[in-house]
Amino acid sequence: MENQVKISEHDQKAKIGAMFDDIAGRYDFLNHLLSFGVDRIWRKKAIKAISETHKNSKIIDIACGTGDLSIAALKLDPEYVKGIDISQKMIDLGREKIIKSGISDRIELIKGDSEKICFNDNSFDVAMTAFGVRNFSEPLKGLAEMKRVIRKGGLIMILEFSKPSGFLFRQIYSFYFLKILPYIGKLFSNNRQAYSYLPSSVMQFPDSQQFMDIMKRAGLSEIKQKKLSFGIATIYTGLKL
Repeated sequence: MENQVKISEHDQKAKIGAMFDDIAGRYDFLNHLLSFGVDRIWRKKAIKAISETHKNSKIIDIACGTGDLSIAALKLDPEYVKGIDISQKMIDLGREKIIKSGISDRIELIKGDSEKICFNDNSFDVAMTAFGVRNFSEPLKGLAEMKRVIRKGGLIMILEFSKPSGFLFRQIYSFYFLKILPYIGKLFSNNRQAYSYLPSSVMQFPDSQQFMDIMKRAGLSEIKQKKLSFGIATIYTGLKL
């Protein structure tokens, strides 16, 4: 039975990795288009949340994609930023951006598993991720790994989609997210599955207090959340004490 579970998890990760490989070339463009550019503002707010307590830090960016959050983190004047992602094509595109920007001496992106992080215990001051946790096969396991690789007093910051609470806005949001977004995503990426997976994964994700409870189970303390854009996205933070 244990072998069957491990194979299932491996297959799920391979499927997600292949999906992101397939849409990598249009990923940044569609992120900005589908969010009307608000994703950039969310990342800035996420970095600001880190800056309140952890500037000049050693940072790891989990599920880093093409490196947008890693690049934004340079505002913190970190010692360095390491990013890991399961998709090799996303990593490759991120490296190209970093080289073009002349910041390859400050950011390193490598292929890696978010639930089996390839760094030693207590290697970083901050572990962060943007829109990646809901892709973990086991969010609790992923959070525990993020906690493992940060030092005592280190910070975990998670920026993730969430579901608005207001009835009218939630109805509008759900219509756009479930009907319009998959159509536009397919139109520009030729991959309907990926942009059907996105809203599905968001709707199934345990956000707000449910997610904060998972963070607590992972051993984090002083857990906080900050809603963004009427609850479309949320910043979660927690400390390793």
